[in-house]
Amino acid sequence: MKQGTQLDFSGQKIFVGIDVHKKSWKVCLRTAQMELKTFSQPPSVADLSKHLKENYPSATYHVVYEAGFCGFSYQRDFSDRGINCIVVHPADVPTTDKEKQRKSDTVDCRKLSKSLSENGLEGIFIPGIEQQDDRGVIRVYQQMIKDQTRFKNRIKGRLHFQGITIPGGDDHKYWSANFIQWLKALPLAPSAKVGLDILLLGYEQSRSMVLAATKQVRILSRQDRHKEGITLLRSIPGVGEITALLFLTEIGDMARFKELDDLCDYVGLVPRVSGSGEKETVMGLTHRGHHQLREKLIEASWVAIRLDPAMTMAFNDYCKRMKKNKAIIKIARKLLNRIRFVMKNQVKYVTAVVK
Repeated sequence: MKQGTQLDFSGQKIFVGIDVHKKSWKVCLRTAQMELKTFSQPPSVADLSKHLKENYPSATYHVVYEAGFCGFSYQRDFSDRGINCIVVHPADVPTTDKEKQRKSDTVDCRKLSKSLSENGLEGIFIPGIEQQDDRGVIRVYQQMIKDQTRFKNRIKGRLHFQGITIPGGDDHKYWSANFIQWLKALPLAPSAKVGLDILLLGYEQSRSMVLAATKQVRILSRQDRHKEGITLLRSIPGVGEITALLFLTEIGDMARFKELDDLCDYVGLVPRVSGSGEKETVMGLTHRGHHQLREKLIEASWVAIRLDPAMTMAFNDYCKRMKKNKAIIKIARKLLNRIRFVMKNQVKYVTAVVK
């Protein structure tokens, strides 16, 4: 004989907080009223989905995990199974001092599920597969550029340590073939020569990887899905092909930013403020933001103040009241407003029209 009643959680919500790791997950389940249980399991969306549907059939499931190494693959897998899942920025999860002092996987998954049940979490933007893969091309390109720069700095540091003066001229500025040959022909002691040769080998390998990544970026920029957007953005003085492609792949739909302030907050062009009572201290730009976009935007701003008369006039006016490095941040905000206008309205920029 069968005993008991068929379980039916229709109309009830189960909140699931997951502390994700490569080898295991720590999972906390709770309702709006209480914690149900905390357990470990293999890193499997299928296993967790099966557990939820077997133990809490017909309930509405809400899942959350922090953004990290796994990207958005788990979120997409949960969504494909009909389970609502959001990914949150780790810094947005409310944390008490006690939780900071006694941090563990169990504590992390419990506070995730509790915050989710209290409607205290807001998920970050989830890009489509195509946008995510396009982002990957640009990000790899930027990583290769940084790796190449590191090898250049290591080589120059080694030369300074050996007391060797780098000759003037453009050869060393652009790291031409002649300059590389000069480095290889330096009369050094055997051990010193070995160290420099290894660094040069690393530089040459990084340079070949930069060239390969650059080729893929050029191919990506000619794709139909990006060609028109790049043309529109390049109509803005100071915005080049790489900067345009970076904004297209990282931001995607500009309509998700209702106001310019929302976009500035995302990029990181807002001040870090500490206030108490009547005293308020501004401590430069916030550490939080999209650092790649902010770096490219500031680089483009230095170009824009030479090419766009409106930017030139604004920069000169700002410099009367503040230092240049602060004035360029003001220009970057103006440039970001131009980028927002062009992407949102899909029209070319006309000088002095967008303020």
